[in-house]
Amino acid sequence: MTLPDQVNDARDAIAAGRATLGIELGSTNIKACLVGPDHVTLASGSHAWENELVDGRWTYSLDAVHAGLQGAYAALVADVEARYGVRPTGYAALGVSAMMHGYLPFDADGELLVPFRTWRNTSTGPAAAELSALFGYNIPLRWSIAHLYQAILDDEPHVPQIASFTTLAGYVHRALTGRDVLGVGDASGMFPIDPATGDYDARMLAQFAHLAAAKRPGLDIEGFLPEVLPAGADAGRLTEAGAALLDPTGHLRPGVLLCPPEGDAGTGMVATNSVAPRTGNVSAGTSIFAMVVLEKPLTTVHHELDLVTTPAGDLVAMVHCNNGASELDAWAGLFREFATALGGPSGPDAVFGTLFNAALDGAADGGGLLAYNYLAGEPITGLEAGRPLFVRTPDSRLTLASFVRTQIYGAFGTLALGMRVLDGEDVEIDAMFAHGGMFRTAGVAQRLLAAAIDAPVAVGRTAGEGGAWGIAVLAAFAAAAAEQPDLTLAGFLTDQVFADVELDVVEPDAADVAGFATYLERYAAGLAVERAAVAAL
Repeated sequence: MTLPDQVNDARDAIAAGRATLGIELGSTNIKACLVGPDHVTLASGSHAWENELVDGRWTYSLDAVHAGLQGAYAALVADVEARYGVRPTGYAALGVSAMMHGYLPFDADGELLVPFRTWRNTSTGPAAAELSALFGYNIPLRWSIAHLYQAILDDEPHVPQIASFTTLAGYVHRALTGRDVLGVGDASGMFPIDPATGDYDARMLAQFAHLAAAKRPGLDIEGFLPEVLPAGADAGRLTEAGAALLDPTGHLRPGVLLCPPEGDAGTGMVATNSVAPRTGNVSAGTSIFAMVVLEKPLTTVHHELDLVTTPAGDLVAMVHCNNGASELDAWAGLFREFATALGGPSGPDAVFGTLFNAALDGAADGGGLLAYNYLAGEPITGLEAGRPLFVRTPDSRLTLASFVRTQIYGAFGTLALGMRVLDGEDVEIDAMFAHGGMFRTAGVAQRLLAAAIDAPVAVGRTAGEGGAWGIAVLAAFAAAAAEQPDLTLAGFLTDQVFADVELDVVEPDAADVAGFATYLERYAAGLAVERAAVAAL
């Protein structure tokens, strides 16, 4: 098919409302992605935003949420008009995803009771510990139920007024449709899910209700939680108010089908076709996490591992690290400033490409260099706060290649510690897929990740598309499932979305694996230095 034919086909699909729209609210960008009937990206838009530290808690205001949605959508529409000369007025379906976990409690009138507490907050230690012991199930600090119970323990005055609480994706979905629902993957970061029922675990709900009643009589946890829906379910329609929220110009018409709102972990699984048992993926952004779909439950509770689900409800072991590529981005920004001062190329892609390619010539074990990317606390390593740190031994050789390799190793360090726990459970992985901006420079972060987890790592054409594309695909699945009720998510992805996708698979290099193992020993021992930095600075 010639390029003019492709453009005409895309224009016709957009004008007829046959494309699907995905919007994901990430940590630093809100991204919108328009996907054609063949699941190829047609246009995109984004809006930059940043979390704020208010009264000691990381948050985003609801005004910033609304402005960001409108900004990302407007940028998408502008891209569509520039490419195809048409303005979309409707879609086959749309979906919303966002950072998982966190705490958004509302009163009976739908008013937010306290500022949104994001996944990045680590002040829920007592609640998470007590609930983990009660349930016999790991409850991470960032989970919504830990935030709620910590508010109860702290006797916060807003607790008696709570009528509902949800995640960021759930809030946006409710604003667009009026329905208080969550996709099962996102819901599994609020409260434990029973894979047998695809709903909140009944035993643990009863345990929590009894526990909470002793401190706050009349607290109705089941009444607070959003309804859980699997991928492919009809999660409501875009209302007039929802259409106006997304597109204040009035061109977007109500009535569009929405898929269940999902978390960024779920969209990462979709974007990498890793929703079947023995598959997994690594998503690298502001945070970094690995998801491995399990064949059977784990034998032991591990504080390093969260148990969540795929968007279809299958059990997943999640290694979630609060700190990802942000420190690497900061160093790249510094080198970009230096390149600009010298009058050289200073575009972000050029800088990242130069730095990442240099890393391939670095010492396999980092050469005595050590980096911690801890901008925030890191529960896996027991740190309630973080201090970005670079340190080296006196006999080390400081070269650009080893420095950059060490920074990339540092981004994968905590993740590797968590993956070692899965190794101890004899969890087998046939394929590990990687996505996120770190993998845009071909073959570098991919190769070093393969060394870190000692497993093959695949990257496909969707690696840079991320969660906005993933939720657009989930929206397409909801539209398809409405016509084919027996369609499964795994079948849809394998047979329709990824059927012709070429993957670049990198096998672990023996020297890199041995070098990273040496680095990880130094990394684990050096955590004492990181703890001292937190205490002293």
